[in-house]
Amino acid sequence: CLGVVGCAGLVALSALLFAAYKLGLLYQLFHKADTESPRHGGESVAEVLRAHKVKYVFTLVGGHISPILVACEKLGIRIVDTRHEATAVFAADAVARLSGTAGVAVVTAGPGLTNTVTAVKNAQMAESPLLLMGGAAGTLLQGRGALQDIDQMSLFKPLCKFCASIRTIREIVPTVRKALAIAQSGTPGPVFIEFPIDTLYPFHLVSKEFGVKNPPKGLMGKVVTWYLENHLSNLFAGAWETRDVSPLPVDIPQATDDQARPIDLNVQKCIELVSRAKKPVILLGSQATLPPTPVEDIRKALELLGIPCFLGGMSRGMLGKDSPIHIRQNRRDALKEADVVLLAGTVCDFRLSYGRVLNRRSKVIAVNRDKTQLLKNSDMFWKPTVAIQGDAGSFLLQLSKGLKGHRCPEEWPQSLKAGDETKESANRAKAIEKTEHHLNPLKVLHFVDELMAEDSIIVADGGDFVGSAAYIMRPRGPLRWLDPGAFGTLGVGGGFALGAKLCRPESEVWIIYGDGSLGYSVAEFDTFTRHKTPVIAVVGNDACWSQISREQVPILGSNVAYYHTVADGFGGKGYLVGREDEDRLADIIKAAQRECREGKATLLNVLIGKTNFREGSISV
Repeated sequence: CLGVVGCAGLVALSALLFAAYKLGLLYQLFHKADTESPRHGGESVAEVLRAHKVKYVFTLVGGHISPILVACEKLGIRIVDTRHEATAVFAADAVARLSGTAGVAVVTAGPGLTNTVTAVKNAQMAESPLLLMGGAAGTLLQGRGALQDIDQMSLFKPLCKFCASIRTIREIVPTVRKALAIAQSGTPGPVFIEFPIDTLYPFHLVSKEFGVKNPPKGLMGKVVTWYLENHLSNLFAGAWETRDVSPLPVDIPQATDDQARPIDLNVQKCIELVSRAKKPVILLGSQATLPPTPVEDIRKALELLGIPCFLGGMSRGMLGKDSPIHIRQNRRDALKEADVVLLAGTVCDFRLSYGRVLNRRSKVIAVNRDKTQLLKNSDMFWKPTVAIQGDAGSFLLQLSKGLKGHRCPEEWPQSLKAGDETKESANRAKAIEKTEHHLNPLKVLHFVDELMAEDSIIVADGGDFVGSAAYIMRPRGPLRWLDPGAFGTLGVGGGFALGAKLCRPESEVWIIYGDGSLGYSVAEFDTFTRHKTPVIAVVGNDACWSQISREQVPILGSNVAYYHTVADGFGGKGYLVGREDEDRLADIIKAAQRECREGKATLLNVLIGKTNFREGSISV
């Protein structure tokens, strides 16, 4: 009987201690709330961001998040406000890709956050490290019908590597540090932190919201009053104590050796496979551009190896404009002949026909930070000879080091390059053909490619017109091509261009738009004007969302959208370019470049006809 009583007492004591812990009573014994301090939680966020060398915070402002924005601005972090929350996240994504640090976006609660979902999913699939911070209803009002209150955590948990909801101000610094480290570790990706409004504003304002004007009488009234007062005290307890804001270590799975251990046996096996290969091929994906390996070091390693390379995603431009080992055409034919294929951050998804384009007789080396992507569809259409879960960039450096003095037999890349030249000659011939109406889109793209500056960054946002641009336009160097990635999202153009221009203010930034995708971010010409980030947009306008065209022509009598006038209205400069302008196309492009250098965002509304250049090209 005594044992039962003792056990029950222990259970009761444990329950009391747990309740005291959850209510913050134990913490408050040693850490008090400073009720006189004017400080607020936004200052804690800003201090961590500054310590992580964050230069830009992208946003569409809202009352829930104002303290973060004001505090960041005071610490010298530039606040860049956009016309849509998705653009803010796309811009943060671009900054992450080009700067090697996490991009940061802050949006308000409810619809502000739901507007970002597509952009966050795009960042997840593109493996871009970014921090999204969102407002939320107060800690005691969540689930009670407060303004813009929804279950935001359930929305973002499937999209993000890490999600957290701040419950007390003292949690802000460690949570933001942890989130930034997780975003950049392993396979990079987005992270999300929710900030209830009472964790961001100062004590004197929050305390007014906690006051009970007419509390219930008797014991219940006393309990309610005590609970609210304790919740407020716990919210601010220890809030302004000194905390470490410096970056936490980032965990990157290096596919390389160090001084303390011998070379990885899998890497050694790859060195042996490549050394015996007569027709090796490298397929380079976006992962190869990720930190910490500098892209210039990767370029040098590839040039030393001399192996023909097909470049995709962010790796476009890795080898410059005219490298003898960069092969742009006839990839399927090359893969049929190859005896060794190295997938360096490249995934066997729809872009490689799920692995079906790989020759079953080829030795396949796959390197990827993410195990799922590393082995995607290997249970059906292909099998890796060697699969290494690790960083593609450091692997390439180690491969080059292990093959020092060895080069791929030169007749192999020469034969592939000859095929390249034949195909590109045929493309140039197609570019001079007359279309039934308007301008030949291939001719327009050739002109842009020839005239754009050597430091240009190309942003791809569209379908058919952008698909043609991928064959014709040549990024001049590493990290000079931005496309959405595997998700194929339309609407990235405005945000990507904004982030790119801020990271590289001296570079020309070109957006290649389809006339459909332009509609998603054309309003950002207002943002380009306000933030003095002039870019150049080329719109391939065939007026063909076909479903809309069937109604628009008979009802409105026109199949053309006047996008150039929209750019004018937002403070930029628009040009309408049709067949009558064909002989002065170069002059118009140069005029657009001149306007851009003088500080105006520029849009070329190019009326294009139809060609059979990409006939039969679909990706499903």
